Amino acid sequence: MTRVVVIASLLALRVSAQGSPGLPFVINTWGGPFTAATDAAFLSLKNPTTSALDAVQIGCATCEKNQCDGSVGYGGSPDENCETTLDAMIMDGTTMKSGSVAGLRRIRDAIAVARAVLEYTTHTMLAGDLATQFAISNGFRASNLSTPEQEARCAAWREENCQPNYRTNVFPDPKTSCGPYTGVSLNSSAPGYKKAINPDATQASHDTISMISIDASGVMAAGTSTNGATWKVPGRVGDGPITGSGSYVDGEVGGCGATGDGDIMMRFLPCYQAVENLRLGMSPKEAAEDAVKRILRKFPQTASGIVVTSAKGEHGGAGSGWTFTYAFRGGNMNATEVVRVPPVNPVVEAIRMQA
Repeated sequence: MTRVVVIASLLALRVSAQGSPGLPFVINTWGGPFTAATDAAFLSLKNPTTSALDAVQIGCATCEKNQCDGSVGYGGSPDENCETTLDAMIMDGTTMKSGSVAGLRRIRDAIAVARAVLEYTTHTMLAGDLATQFAISNGFRASNLSTPEQEARCAAWREENCQPNYRTNVFPDPKTSCGPYTGVSLNSSAPGYKKAINPDATQASHDTISMISIDASGVMAAGTSTNGATWKVPGRVGDGPITGSGSYVDGEVGGCGATGDGDIMMRFLPCYQAVENLRLGMSPKEAAEDAVKRILRKFPQTASGIVVTSAKGEHGGAGSGWTFTYAFRGGNMNATEVVRVPPVNPVVEAIRMQA
């Protein structure tokens, strides 16, 4: 079979964008336990006094409280020090104002603190202990984000010589030791330098809730919440709280939510790209696929998932490295529906680029 035939066959199999079920409308990354967030956000919009921003906050907060899949909220994804830190972002599709927190410590209500950044400052992001200080000054209560289950998991990880981890180019060998680590000298002109600083992707799968809501009048908002990558280097922040990466919305065009290997995905601002693809006339599915393929051309092993909706609630998704799912509910739907999205094949994408 020639390359042209292969490509034509693949294009024929491509599923078109899903039509809109009507407004109000809520869509977010992942099915399973994440559908509780979809339902909470959608049902909140039945109240005419609930804004699109309110709905996103309600949906993400539902996952924070439920500890969705152990990857959102307290007690999950500990770092090397066995501490959970939280990242969250919320964005208004009309004003384009966003608020976010990164590496938030000791505060469970990450999406609510992000909303406070949006409403009570002219900033976009606050980070770490000073974000915690801001939260406390605005009435949030500090508490321990660890759980007994998390602490037991950390003990087992240390007994296994801290495997896996995210260290590279350090001494002692991070494949056999817990450290403490010291960086080894690298020669930026050496032939192997690019490979040394860009090893194959090793991030274990972790999930972010990224949600877009559209109220009955068509006003849009978006947001994310996550506790990040398990065994991350303390201080690491992924794509979740980065406007345009973990989520993005422009009420005139549409919105996007992303999940996956945030350290790689944030280099491409995939949600900003996807919304701009909508502006250029692509369908939601085409917009998501293009954003994923841009990543795969440089990093073919990346695990990713991107969901896109137009301002009318037409929707689609794309992913790589796993079977991605997203959940949506709109109009007069009586229940949330989950859509399964097969992964884009990086080998096929490479063939297409060479054709």
